[in-house]
Formats: sequence, structure tokens, C-alpha cells
Amino acid sequence: MFQKIIIVGHLGRDPEMRCTPTGASVTNFPLATTRVFPGADGEQRKETAWFRVTAWGKLGEVCNQYLHKGSKVLIEGRLSVDPATGGPRIYQKQDGTAGASFEVTAGEVKFLSSRTAAEETAPEHELPPGSPTTDDLPF
Repeated sequence: MFQKIIIVGHLGRDPEMRCTPTGASVTNFPLATTRVFPGADGEQRKETAWFRVTAWGKLGEVCNQYLHKGSKVLIEGRLSVDPATGGPRIYQKQDGTAGASFEVTAGEVKFLSSRTAAEETAPEHELPPGSPTTDDLPF
């Protein structure tokens, strides 16, 4: 069996790297993807999906070194399901509606923006509640 997911989006906050007890490095960061489309009433609608990306080893070290909040990246990897639900992690947004966070283990990361370009063009998104640090504004 084989699965692959490809996503393009902006980092919601700076990557966080840590080491496992065995010495392996792992880096985590939230990634927002936004789709803009016309609604039934003709007005533009925005739909944002959040992904929690995990990068291991050297890939994670490079992500931690060069990526930052607002960076635009392309991630190729595999989707990981929540063992409790068999699907995405479900949470309640600040406005009371339901939201979902998808877990992705990165196999490849392509940097799509330079540091200065990301700082100048970062879109505005809100991190989903329950994120490790929700008191920082993502962009």
C-alpha cells in the first residue's frame, strides 16, 4: 500500500525542534493552506485547512534552520491519522464551530519563498485552538 500527500502553504509559526531520548531530531510546525472560491451569492469565500507537519532527522534540522513563521513551502509526505478517531484531530474553533487538524509526516520539503519575501507577503491566519502555543499570532 502507498499514500502520498502534497500540500503548499504558509507556516503558522516558527518551527520547533527537539530531540527524542534516542537522539533523533524532530521538528514540528503548523501549515495553513487557503482556498479562495466564489460562494453561491457571488462573494469570494476563503477556506483554510491546517496541517501539523513533522519532519525527522536532517530534514527537520534544515526546516528548523531556514523556515520561519510565514514561509511558503511545498510538503510531500504521508498523512497520519489520529489513533483515537481514525481521522483528523477534531477541535472546537473560537467561534464554536468544529475544525480539523491533519497530521503530515514530511518526506520532502521545498522552500518556495525567501526569508524577506515571506515576511512581506504572509497571509493572515489564526492557529486552531489546542495548538501548542495559541497566544502567538501566526502571521
